[in-house]
Amino acid sequence: MSKRILIVDDDEDIRDVVQVSLEEFGGWQTLTAASGLEGLQIAQTTPLDAILLDISMPDMDGFQLCAALQANWRTQTIPLIVLTAKVLPRDRQRLLALDIAGIITKPFDPMTVWLQVAEVLGWAMA
Repeated sequence: MSKRILIVDDDEDIRDVVQVSLEEFGGWQTLTAASGLEGLQIAQTTPLDAILLDISMPDMDGFQLCAALQANWRTQTIPLIVLTAKVLPRDRQRLLALDIAGIITKPFDPMTVWLQVAEVLGWAMA
């Protein structure tokens, strides 16, 4: 059965590029959310194998979304991968303290982002 991944990013272009990469090259199902609140609602009602999320978003940023997901018994076991352009040492330390599966930095290569996701999650690719 195909993996199901939620992409949470307020940038429509980023969502589209990641969605195409994961679906076309990874062969996975994707759902998208334009905000942290929308992502949280989807995660609480839909079985997911992983969540890719941006840190800089309005209404609920990625740090708040991670905390909310990890505090909820329905969503706390879903692996989280942060997509971010924030690579300052203090941001990286704060990200690593979140108990996330990994970090993919922006800009990323649209042709290989699905491979980065598979590698972070330990998903073998045929």
